[in-house]
Parts: sequence; structure tokens; C-alpha cells
Amino acid sequence: MELHARSAAAAWDLTAADFSRLLLDIASKYLGANATDGEIQTFLASLRVEELALARACAAGHEKAWELFLTRYRARLYEMALNIAREASAARDLADSIYASLYGLSERAGQRVSKLSFYTGRGSLEGWLRTVLAQEFVNRYRKQRHNLSLEEKQEEGAQFVAPTQVETTPADSRLEQATDEALGQLPAEDRFVLASYYLDGRTLAETARSLGVHESTISRRLERLGKALRKQIVAACTRRGMSRRQAEEALEVDVRDLQVSVRRHLVQDSSPSTFTNQRLSAGTGEAPE
Repeated sequence: MELHARSAAAAWDLTAADFSRLLLDIASKYLGANATDGEIQTFLASLRVEELALARACAAGHEKAWELFLTRYRARLYEMALNIAREASAARDLADSIYASLYGLSERAGQRVSKLSFYTGRGSLEGWLRTVLAQEFVNRYRKQRHNLSLEEKQEEGAQFVAPTQVETTPADSRLEQATDEALGQLPAEDRFVLASYYLDGRTLAETARSLGVHESTISRRLERLGKALRKQIVAACTRRGMSRRQAEEALEVDVRDLQVSVRRHLVQDSSPSTFTNQRLSAGTGEAPE
């Protein structure tokens, strides 16, 4: 199997059959059960199979894979943690805190549990790790804030330098404005797709049926919209005086911390009936994606 060879999975004792099952499981998750062979092959070719194989080998407890993972990512994990926490000791603590969850020291129903088993190869492993770090930082801050008494919060508030940046710095205000602007410029059809999938909890298949298209089309549309929105928000942030690096780091914030009415933007005029003459599919005589 070409992808098995390209991934170097054999080095981690992942057989071609096992790796093929893993790839098909991932494709099924994102494309649905009705995807064509061509769609599946195109999707699989886009995956970062070498990083996927390494991550899944680490999740399975392969020691040599873990050694390679640490060689490649230990220094970067600390650098990313420092960018998030802004202080050296807090960064080390943040980076160290995720090793156990990545390695899989805990068990559930007798099975090893590792966060790396959730990496699907759709983006870079480094980018995925950054997201894990950012979420852990937010979770730890919220837990810390929840456990403090009012008096302790008043006394300790001035010391919460990094967490305060997550919620109340000027960068957050500019990020909110940029996000508000990007959402406000979305076409009605895009708003419907985002609202249907992310806000209303509809499946890819349900969203696709409401528009009369294949669910794989919705999957591709969601991925494209995510990338486009990120690019637009970064550009809008830089127009407001942020550096590109600041904007990229600001985007790691939990969406729940933004004072933006996402639902207000996404649901306006966003119902299937408004798209009678528009469709999501590309190459079928319908409106392009």
C-alpha cells in the first residue's frame, strides 16, 4: 500500500492492513458512508500520513515512536507553551502537564487512553499539539479561577498575567472585532452551513440533505470555510494593529471567551429556502464552493 510505505508505519509495527483500517475509519468520519472511491482516495492523499502513523504508534505505547516524538517535538512544545503562558516556569509546567495525557498513562475499560489517538492527520501534528496546549491552558485557568475565593481573586488578580491576556487584553478586543467582521461578511449559504453543523448540532448528512447535496460536499465546505475564516480574521486583526504572530496566537482563544454573538451572525437569513438556485457542489453545474 503506497500510503503505508509513505507513512513509515512499518517502523512502528503498524501493518498495512491495520493502517488501511485506520485510514478508512478517518475517511468515513469526515466523508460519510456514501463517499465514492475517488473522494476517499483524494481525501486520504491529503492526510499527513507520516505524522499520523507516529502519533498512533505513540498512542499505542510504542517506545521508539515516543522517543522520536520527544526528539521532534519536546523543544517545540516548550516554545509553544511559552508563547501561550508568557512566563518560563508556567510554560514548563504547561508543557509537562500534557505529557501524561499524550503518552497514555491512564486507562479506560482496560484500554490505554492517549490524546494522540484523536489526531487524524488532517493538519500538522505541531498545529494539533498547539491547540491541545492552548485548551489545557484555558482549562487550568478556569479551574484555578473557579477554586479561588472572592478575596483570593482580588489579592491574586494582578498576578494572572497570562490568563488575563486570554480574556481582557486589547488583543482580545481586536480579535472580537475581527471575528465579528468576518462572520458578518459571510454569504447566506455559508452562514446556514456553519449554523446547521456547529450551532444546531446537525450531522453532515442532515445538513447535506437540507441543501440537496452529498455530505462529503458539506465536509469539504466546512473545511474550506474554517481556513478562509481564519485567514480573514488574521487579516482583519493585522488591519487593527496586531502583528501576524499576535493574530495567530490570539486565534487559540476559546470561542466561548469572545464577546461575539456568533448565532446572531450565522442564523440571519440562513435557511435552505433562500438557496433554491444555489448549491454547494463543485463541478455539477451548481454554484461553486
